[in-house]
Amino acid sequence: MWSSVGLSVINVVWSSLALCFLVAFCAHKVSRLLPGIFDTCPAYVLFQDLIRYGKTKQSLKRDEWLRVFDVPKRWFWHFYAVSVGWNGLLLVLYLSFIFQHQSYPLWLSDFLDILTGAHSSDSQVPQLSTVLVQLLLWVHSLRRLLECLFVSVYSDGAMHLVQYMFGLGYYIMLGLTILCCDRMEKGLSWCFLCASMCTIPWFICFVVLMLPPFLLERSSLLSQLDWLLVAGFLLFIWASWLQHQSMVLLARLRTGKSGTVETLTHRVPKGGWFELVSCPHYFAELLIYISLSFVFRGLSFTWWLVVLYVLFNQALAGQLCHDLYISKYKSYPRHRRAFIPFVL
Repeated sequence: MWSSVGLSVINVVWSSLALCFLVAFCAHKVSRLLPGIFDTCPAYVLFQDLIRYGKTKQSLKRDEWLRVFDVPKRWFWHFYAVSVGWNGLLLVLYLSFIFQHQSYPLWLSDFLDILTGAHSSDSQVPQLSTVLVQLLLWVHSLRRLLECLFVSVYSDGAMHLVQYMFGLGYYIMLGLTILCCDRMEKGLSWCFLCASMCTIPWFICFVVLMLPPFLLERSSLLSQLDWLLVAGFLLFIWASWLQHQSMVLLARLRTGKSGTVETLTHRVPKGGWFELVSCPHYFAELLIYISLSFVFRGLSFTWWLVVLYVLFNQALAGQLCHDLYISKYKSYPRHRRAFIPFVL
């Protein structure tokens, strides 16, 4: 059963976000069917200004006062820097809570009480799923941070200040959501945790320090291992590779064989999954969140709401890019979808 179904604050937040982006996606699709009708409407221009960023924003006709709220798109790396720091902290706090039986800081415990409507319990069952999702999110954020700093080649594209502030808050809320799911789900096995954490040298010393309390755990560990958890881990690895490959292909559109930047103009992406969709990196992002839901054994209703939000968010971003490619390049392959192969 999905044990986290309920009118908790965290569920309301994610369902509201998912609904907002679904409405935004539908509104954009409708506006494409009625070209020119809303172009001069101030509310429509503001709406487009809020949903677009980067190359999809450059062709938007807007008043000068709206440009005051532009910030560089290259500031995307700020999101992942915040995520690495914040979600790394939450991971350490959770490990301390499980292995050393140290309570969460009062501010964190109280906030989780508000978000979930459920009070913490000192007898909480250790959850491999929670630790692994936290770890994978941290690894994902670190990879994206390194890609932003050392792989991606940014032009003078911009995003709205509201989008920037939303992005900073998003990864903070995401880490809290994992702990909320932890409160509303039953415990899983720890054996896969040992295998996964040994792949990250940063965690080895921490695990060694925590080892004595871990050896005192009396529950049967091996019997709790679930194939969905392993499948989710493998899907995460493949989706991360797909996203990284796509980011590299995008960067190569602006660099030469030596790796030096030769141009900042936009070109038609080719190779890899770009032959199927316009934005395979957005599709990979969706798969990454689905993989984390598998790690939760598909039982976390709250996390499925997160997946639903990511679906509509990435669908909107992918559709905007897809529309731009079609309108800008007459020879753009018509068989390509926006971001889900053969579907959307």
